Amino acid sequence: MTPDLIAAFVLYAFVSSITPGPNNTMLLASGVNFGLRASLPHILGINIGFSILVLSCGLGIGALFELWPALHDVLKYAGALYMAWLAWKIARSGAPQTAGAKPKPFTFLQAAAFQWVNPKAWIMAIGAIAAYTPADGFFTNVLIITLLYSLTGGPSSLAWAAAGTLLRGFLANPKRLQVFNIAMALLLLASLYPVMIDAAQGIGLMLH
Repeated sequence: MTPDLIAAFVLYAFVSSITPGPNNTMLLASGVNFGLRASLPHILGINIGFSILVLSCGLGIGALFELWPALHDVLKYAGALYMAWLAWKIARSGAPQTAGAKPKPFTFLQAAAFQWVNPKAWIMAIGAIAAYTPADGFFTNVLIITLLYSLTGGPSSLAWAAAGTLLRGFLANPKRLQVFNIAMALLLLASLYPVMIDAAQGIGLMLH
């Protein structure tokens, strides 16, 4: 990769990592509800899980979707259902809890596995491989892309969780916290808008 291409990719990686999406929405909520330290496994899981996803796309998993488009659809809609369930869990986390229903932050493995059903993560990974990875020395360039994404995405994730932690004092009031969690749940659902539109179009074609 040339210095100019690296600079362009770093900008792309920063913008795509720092902007709101499912990961950042959940990290903000995790920072508010559990604090920064308890959210560190979540942050690390995102970083490692996404790095593995980028490597996998670079090593050819994206080609499987070209051979079997239905596989991508299954993954996309399963991810959408899972994210809807997460939104419901986030919305409920602001409500009074019983001793047996206390919420917990994402574990490392949960956060890493979530990348495989996160539509934004797939868009970011495939976009990086398709647009910023030269064919000459392809495997080495995939490793560079993965490393740069990790160096950029880690601080971005940390910033969102830290922002949530800073809001803990203001949201110490249970009613404020409940409103915040419901708002985060709605934002997470809003991130599913492209998937819902795609599904509606598919149903429309079937009916016609």
